Amino acid sequence: MHAPLAKLQQIPASVAAVNDYEPLARERMTPYAFAYLSGASADEWTLRENSAVFDRWILRPRVLRDLGGGNTRLTLFGQSFLYPIMLAPVAYHALFHPAGELETVVAATAMQAGMIVSTQASVPLEDIAAAAKTPLWFQLYIQPDRDFTAALVRRAEASGYKALVVTVDAPVNGIRNREQRAGFQQPAGAEAVNLRGMRIPAAAPVDDDTLLLGGPLLATAPTWKDIAWLRSLTTLPILLKGILTPDDAIVGIEEGADGIIVSNHGGRTLDHGPATIDALPPIVAAVENRVPVLMDGGIRRGSDVFTALALGAKAVLIGRPYAYGLAAAGATGAAHVLRILRAELEITMAQTGCKDLAAIGPDAVAARPR
Repeated sequence: MHAPLAKLQQIPASVAAVNDYEPLARERMTPYAFAYLSGASADEWTLRENSAVFDRWILRPRVLRDLGGGNTRLTLFGQSFLYPIMLAPVAYHALFHPAGELETVVAATAMQAGMIVSTQASVPLEDIAAAAKTPLWFQLYIQPDRDFTAALVRRAEASGYKALVVTVDAPVNGIRNREQRAGFQQPAGAEAVNLRGMRIPAAAPVDDDTLLLGGPLLATAPTWKDIAWLRSLTTLPILLKGILTPDDAIVGIEEGADGIIVSNHGGRTLDHGPATIDALPPIVAAVENRVPVLMDGGIRRGSDVFTALALGAKAVLIGRPYAYGLAAAGATGAAHVLRILRAELEITMAQTGCKDLAAIGPDAVAARPR
């Protein structure tokens, strides 16, 4: 087994699309790190479906439209963004680059992209914020120690994070067979440093035949009451990430959520769950513009971004694509991924006669006849 190659110092001319970064990243990562990043739950059907379902949608070209003065700007929660593509929370960037999230935030700043920092970042959240010159949101896993969770929220507020993104679809990790087969182990230097000092609650006695249900892990898993509790702690906007049904979106809003992120965790928690682009339209319809709806999962082209916007998303998040860019070429690679997607989105908008985001509506796409 050969050692990983050094990061690229120059982007090869052969890198023309986002997917071109994956093989370059694989050559520059350990096998277990690549398995962690690229793998998903069980047989990885949902992972594949996330991207495949975009082929079920056809773009509707419109010609001779006035495109003067066009742009991709949007405002979310009073914050201005140049374009509707954000960096999703991905844990342990030190698996992909020695500088971890400090390298990623250079890319986000260079491309003026919003970045969502993971609770499981390998760099203190304060250090990432100090290095950023672009809007940051903080992704929150509600911890068994609720006092520690509250302290994390206060740290994010004090550091200038502009929103909380609460991941709600992972009461336990998914069954990640690819990681198991690769023998994934957490390496030194990729620790979740923001969780240092957290108290682990004492486990209550359980029956000998208990495996997961009825055990201590799920006894401390978050519930809707915790969303209401978080709402009472902070004035920051709260977005719920991991919503896949209209019913849950409605409950989330009732419990105080300011935004919904349609996500299946990149297929990493539950296999055979719905692809996010399929789940998006009914959730948008149920929400009825009460709060913004964002989406992640399967985005690999600017036309995918366009399709999500046409179906009602206000913005999209990307995860694996920028992580592959980071692993291949550091901040330059991650920034290039954002640039490719933004350029493809703008070209798609021009070809469909949409000069700004407000012009992208349901009539800009059509379901492909089967």
